[in-house]
Amino acid sequence: MSQHLAVVEWSRGEQPFSDNQYSRAHDWRFDGGAVVRGSSAPSGVPEPLSDPAAVDPEEAMVAALSSCHMLFFLAYARKDGFVVDSYRDEAAGTLGKDERGKVSITEVVLRPAVTWSGDKRPDAAAIDDLHHRAHEACYIANSVRAEVRVEPQ
Repeated sequence: MSQHLAVVEWSRGEQPFSDNQYSRAHDWRFDGGAVVRGSSAPSGVPEPLSDPAAVDPEEAMVAALSSCHMLFFLAYARKDGFVVDSYRDEAAGTLGKDERGKVSITEVVLRPAVTWSGDKRPDAAAIDDLHHRAHEACYIANSVRAEVRVEPQ
């Protein structure tokens, strides 16, 4: 198995704290050197306390699911002899109450649109099979309680 690390860093600076009027913006630092600006979602904590240009945890979860699915899809497509030219997923996550009454991401819908080239191109059944195998293999999808649906475009 492997371990994956991230450093999440926030600092109050000169802001008051006890009045709840502090910035929720922070940084995510990854081992390869990437730094991503994070924040709470503006739908949960209004601006200017949230940074709408930053990635919020809910968006990050949706992106992680989409990215994991895509990477397995591309690997299986290659193994099956298909050539993928592009893959674009307009994924959406829904925040709501789950069966326990807790606020959570209750559903993620992946909407991948794939373009192909080459002599061998998949038919609808082969595309469905690629998505099914990718979904089954995606360890991010296997790690969440939310329903994850794939609706190829």
